[in-house]
Amino acid sequence: MTSWTTRPERPDDAAAIHAVNSAAFPTEEEAELVEALREDPSAWIDGLSTVTLDEEGRIVAHALLTRAPVGGEPALALAPCAVLPAAQRRGAGSAAIRAGLEAARALGENLVVVLGHPEYYPRFGFTPASAFGITAPFEAPDEAFLALALDPSRPLPRGQIIYPAGFGI
Repeated sequence: MTSWTTRPERPDDAAAIHAVNSAAFPTEEEAELVEALREDPSAWIDGLSTVTLDEEGRIVAHALLTRAPVGGEPALALAPCAVLPAAQRRGAGSAAIRAGLEAARALGENLVVVLGHPEYYPRFGFTPASAFGITAPFEAPDEAFLALALDPSRPLPRGQIIYPAGFGI
């Protein structure tokens, strides 16, 4: 597996991040979501938009964590996560996610929620959010609506997650 370099997003990364999200998904929806979240001061947290760089320093993957309260308490939503097709299945996305989760932990964050592939996200420690008493504002399969406590010694909020407006939920 390639040893990837990760870092927080910089102001001049926006176009490359847009390109990664556009290439990774069938529509522009995720790329536009990132841009909407970047403009939302109630959602955006500096340092929690993480990119993975290839050997030439090009951005090949992106993972975004934004504020999404649960039960009125601070929590984070992990979305979107994107990798250029040519770099997929080589650990670039995992590197961005791991670095983002570490950055969130360093900022004192605890709860992270993701709606994603049940065979992918458990490798980072995600388990069904329902076990924590966390619900989605939409129908979601229990095995795909997942949560992670970055500090298991701290209590987690319970209740429904409130996604930022950019998600359109």
